[in-house]
Amino acid sequence: MNYKMYDEMMEQPEALRKTFDSESSKMDIISKKVYKADKIYLIGCGSSISTCYTIRDAIRMCCDMNIEVFTGYEFYYNKKLTKNENSLAIFTSQSGETADTLTALKRANDYNIVTVSISNEDKSSMTKESMISIVTQSDTETAILGTKTYVTQLACLYQILFAGSDYEYKESLISQLHEIPDIIEQLLKSCEKPNKQLAEEFKDEEIFYCLGSGPNFGLSYKLAMTMLMEGAIKHACPLYSAEFRHGLIERAEKDVPIIFLNSGFESDKITQKAIEFSENLQLKVIVYNLEDLACVDKLLSPFIFIVPLEWFIYYLAHFNNEDPGATRHIGKVRY
Repeated sequence: MNYKMYDEMMEQPEALRKTFDSESSKMDIISKKVYKADKIYLIGCGSSISTCYTIRDAIRMCCDMNIEVFTGYEFYYNKKLTKNENSLAIFTSQSGETADTLTALKRANDYNIVTVSISNEDKSSMTKESMISIVTQSDTETAILGTKTYVTQLACLYQILFAGSDYEYKESLISQLHEIPDIIEQLLKSCEKPNKQLAEEFKDEEIFYCLGSGPNFGLSYKLAMTMLMEGAIKHACPLYSAEFRHGLIERAEKDVPIIFLNSGFESDKITQKAIEFSENLQLKVIVYNLEDLACVDKLLSPFIFIVPLEWFIYYLAHFNNEDPGATRHIGKVRY
């Protein structure tokens, strides 16, 4: 048993190293523009919008930056855009061909907004349409849920936006960001067995709730939307940890599976309360703690959590006789 997703997971460290080597000078140019801009727009869909949510919430935890996230068509229909506004829009797409994101990019160009694309294909439409293009060096990715394209795209967003921010510890954070390839390399080895066992234990479950605080919400969104639903063909719902007590608390019943990403942020005090409540009600609780996996800046948590989650989804799909990289309907639906 060896699905294509396996190979692409293993290629993540090298894809990150190659992207840092290849794209650093262009990312520096964009960071300078970020620093001077009055507003930053982040636009993406699916796995790509999850990276936008993650970096937005990471930036908001420590920086004074006006930053907004939109899906492609939400940005396109945004009536508050103005001609020649002092803003910068970053468009994220693995393929560079996502129709709604590409449509939004063209609208931003019409408004003379500085446009940046981050994609994995150097000849993509988004690369051609944007004023500045970043091309992640992941080679072609086949598995639908996104592994190496996810981490490289997220790394570019962290590099660009933190370097262009007023965060007082940004040099240390960026230095640690460049150590992530080595850390992921180790995690790929150490996290497989325990998460394979976890997947076998949960293989018959049909719905999962996925919760995180701060930048971990973005990863919870990806976990639910593109990993569990698309990769493992399971129902899933993402939530901010603080929203546990609204809605979900009435469905938090014995034997319901719930996944928490816990980094020890100040806001994770609420995450801990939700974990304790869930354990008291005998939910099937899975907790990933940052301190159990790596010693890094908490803002970098999603780069750490993604590896055990990939193994969990990989084997969850396998134990249900599904290829974690295959799709049934994606690619066939056009709006």
